[in-house]
This record gives sequence, C-alpha cells and structure tokens, in this order.
Amino acid sequence: MKIATLQYAGTEQAAIVLSKGYVLIETLNQNQEKQWKTNLLDILNSGQLKEITDWYNHGGKDKLLEMEQVSKGEVKFGPLYREPKKIWGIGINYVEESTEVSDISYSDPVSFMKPDTSIIGPGDFIQIPAGSTNTTAEAELGIVIGKKCYNISEEEAKDYVAGFTTTLDMTEADIHSENPRFLTRAKSFNTFFSFGPYLRTTDEISDIFDLQVSTVLNDEVKCTNFISNMRYNPWFVVAFHSKVMTLLPGDILITGTPGPVVLRDGDVVECRISDFEPLVNPVHKSNG
Repeated sequence: MKIATLQYAGTEQAAIVLSKGYVLIETLNQNQEKQWKTNLLDILNSGQLKEITDWYNHGGKDKLLEMEQVSKGEVKFGPLYREPKKIWGIGINYVEESTEVSDISYSDPVSFMKPDTSIIGPGDFIQIPAGSTNTTAEAELGIVIGKKCYNISEEEAKDYVAGFTTTLDMTEADIHSENPRFLTRAKSFNTFFSFGPYLRTTDEISDIFDLQVSTVLNDEVKCTNFISNMRYNPWFVVAFHSKVMTLLPGDILITGTPGPVVLRDGDVVECRISDFEPLVNPVHKSNG
C-alpha cells in the first residue's frame, strides 16, 4: 500500500494512493464507518497502519475504487508529516560510489541528526542560505519506523519498520569541510530535508536490496547506486540506532546517498528510487 499526505481543503490529510487518484482516509472512514486517524503521524503513533494495510490487502483496495477520489492532476503534496521525534542520517554508505570508503578506519556508521524545522514537502523550494556557494543535495532511501523499539537485532528490524520513502538531504558543504564536527549544523538549515510524496509499506517491497537510488539534477541522473551496495543495509541501520536510543513511530532514518549535487538558484533536484514516485524540489537562492 502507498500513502501520501495531501494539502486538501486547507489541511494536510493522509490518503491512500490508487492508480488514477487518491482516497482520503477521511472519505474511507465515512464510507466504511471506520475511525482511523487522518494524519499519517497519528496513524503511526496509534498503531493503526497495520489495521489499514490489512484492510487494504483483504478486499479494501477494491472498495476504494468505488469511493470519491482526489484526481492526481489536482494534488499538492505535503511532507508525509511535520513533527517526527527524530530524523537520523548516516553517511558514506555506498561502496562503489565513494572514494573515501577505502580510507575509513572505523567500523560503525557516521551518524547525524536533523531538526524537524528543516522539513519541506514535494514541490516546496529548497532555500540556499545567504552567502552559501556550496549547498548540496543528496537522494536517499528513507526508513519510517512503525513501532516503538529498543535494542533489537538486525533480524527483528523489519517488524518495526512501517515502510520506506524518498528523501533529499541538504548540506552546507563549506561549513562541514571547515570542521567535520560541524556536520549537524551544516545539515540543519530550514528547508534542508524533504520527504515524500509516498510511504510504501514494507509488504509492497519484495526485496529492498534490488532498489536503485539516484540523485537527479535538472532531469539528468548525476549519481546512482543500488541498496545492495550499502556498507550498512537498512535493517542494520535500524538495529544499530535502536541500541543507542528508543526508536518511536514516525522516526525517520535516512540511509546515505550514491552521491551529492551542488545546487544553484533555479535548479530542480530529485530523488528517484525504483518503483517509487520521484521526490522533486525546486531550488531558490536566499538574498538574506
């Protein structure tokens, strides 16, 4: 199942994705006499995603086709949600595309955090900070946590993941190059994290390792690689972070990039992942 968040009737509402349109959870509730939450983060926090997915997979999809749909041509997406408890990222994770890998002397992932104030949605402008000449964007597979977990194993991780999404992670690279300890600051500017438009539940993805991730600039693929070439696979990433802190529903873990692109005013940058709807954001240079 795919879920999106639509900006509709002055609010941001969760909707199930169909081939020709979207059915709002609110519409589904009215039609089927359900009482499911209508905000995706609330759905995750309440544990209702499994109920909705089971309903969808056992006849619900056909029922949705009979309900009122929001046309794909009418849609403006929001981010999947606005206030996750945590956004965690890791770096230097693709073996074939990173020249630094052979020089790494440590065995654990490089981790950083991003604030929820950095969040934007599909189609929103990425703002290059005033004075920046080296703001970069990186396409990454995003993991969305579905259930509270702590100190779990890699084998258990799949049971705690709600699904996956496309993300763009921005960095003010000059700040980072000045001192590696400045990584979190370099990644925390407003508009420096985009995610959506779709959450794909885990049951819809037969093999996560077959997915290809690409950073695309102005419709040209600049960097690409496969999940199978990650040093730290998605299940390891979840388990590793769960041994440090309790992971909560809606927490987002971004898994590294095949490579960055430098952004300029007027650019359009994308995250493309196999069988996902692309995440597309235009770029604007701030004047102050």
